Amino acid sequence: MAMAMAMRRAAALGARHILAASSTSSSGVLLRRHMSVDAGAAMEKVRAAGLLRTQGLIGGKWVDAYDGKTIEVQNPATGETLANVSCMGSKETSDAIASAHSTFYSWSKLTANERSKALRKWHDLIISHKEELALLMTLEQGKPMKEALVEVTYGASFIEYFAEEAKRIYGDIIPPTLSDRRLLVLKQPVGVVGAVTPWNFPLAMITRKVGPALACGCTVVVKPSEFTPLTALAAADLALQAGIPAGAINVVMGNAPEIGDALLQSTQVRKITFTGSTAVGKKLMAGSANTVKKVSLELGGNAPCIVFDDADIDVAIKGSLAAKFRNSGQTCVCANRILVQEGIYEKFASAFIKAVQSLKVGNGLEESTSQGPLINEAAVQKVEKFINDATSKGANIMLGGKRHSLGMSFYEPTVVGNVSNDMLLFREEVFGPVAPLVPFKTEEDAIRMANDTNAGLAAYIFTKSIPRSWRVSEALEYGLVGVNEGIISTEVAPFGGVKQSGLGREGSKYGMDEYLELKYICMGNLN
Repeated sequence: MAMAMAMRRAAALGARHILAASSTSSSGVLLRRHMSVDAGAAMEKVRAAGLLRTQGLIGGKWVDAYDGKTIEVQNPATGETLANVSCMGSKETSDAIASAHSTFYSWSKLTANERSKALRKWHDLIISHKEELALLMTLEQGKPMKEALVEVTYGASFIEYFAEEAKRIYGDIIPPTLSDRRLLVLKQPVGVVGAVTPWNFPLAMITRKVGPALACGCTVVVKPSEFTPLTALAAADLALQAGIPAGAINVVMGNAPEIGDALLQSTQVRKITFTGSTAVGKKLMAGSANTVKKVSLELGGNAPCIVFDDADIDVAIKGSLAAKFRNSGQTCVCANRILVQEGIYEKFASAFIKAVQSLKVGNGLEESTSQGPLINEAAVQKVEKFINDATSKGANIMLGGKRHSLGMSFYEPTVVGNVSNDMLLFREEVFGPVAPLVPFKTEEDAIRMANDTNAGLAAYIFTKSIPRSWRVSEALEYGLVGVNEGIISTEVAPFGGVKQSGLGREGSKYGMDEYLELKYICMGNLN
């Protein structure tokens, strides 16, 4: 019940509200009409490629919700309805679990080489449909097309990487304590996996979970965000085309509380993997206790970006801009607080503002766009709440600080100065295009301020000093640290946080272990 209530609250918070454009001028109307035409052409291209799926996937079959209910998927840039998809609940999820459980016994018995070949074909199909997947992603999520194309490549890289790692799941032989015994350790797939994924990376957050799960021999029930299910369904369609068997991947979407409860209550689901808010992650962790499931959680962040006075200013500006404004600030590793040493604060602020001013806000389908809309009206209201809190406590708006003239859920790229640790912008994740600048005096001050949070996902530092880069990196209480670099995620390195930013790691060889169980075998009387 607690789980259901928490997910209902989360769903209510994220409910889409259609916001009228702030301008009723003829130019505003023409702009929105132009955006609508682009969206229509993009949808036709996706449809022509056979990748526009609106039903759930259970046991290899595309099915409607059993009660016929649907939910709208909207374009956050225009408010237009892109599609109506099946609104599923507990019954459909239970059937998806049963399908995954049945398929597990055959999929897990395939050789690693056979699973690897199927995954490689899936990777190749994703790459061959790169443009259509990117268009779909931009339409339902809002990110610029160039970022969507990067995500498709990034998402596919996990499938390729884990196709290779499937053949490298090694056990162990332990020297025995008695001469007539042999001690072995096997690694075996955990079983059915429930994967709950967010809207900000509609493809990569799925492939980063499903790739290693399938490589290990697990089967999966995916619950994508109700805001961005179309990309997930298209990816699942390509998986079927690649020869991944019916039931190995199932996709259900719609009623988040019912789907979540069904996954948690099932004894056939042996693992939950989740990317999303810390609040919902805690509920999933608590709900998994009743059936003692393995849990992987990639939760919220509050990333500090520390710019020391010995930093290369150009490198720091470029890295900070990338770390902050990618996906309009809607990533869990976004620089949430930019800490700047007092000696270069004014110089950095001036150069940073100039760089932010160059960001082009608009429809993600337009080539010049570098900042798309926020996902919905609730996201804009959260940003406004944080801005109002900061200004009421003495912060000053250096750039932006208001809704964009395009209307809808567009928000101006914003820089806020003189932010202090009693403000929401410092304490919590804003998840929007707002860069708070925080002055600090010493290295010790920067480390203390950076660690003054319950989150511990990503952190960034900019310095020319190699000794300082080692000292600060080791002192920061974060799972990921970027040194003189703002984009650090890669399929070959472990991704995950400490403290209340989560449990476990995704990507890299370490990500395989999240989907495996160790089995010890003692063979006796061998003399």
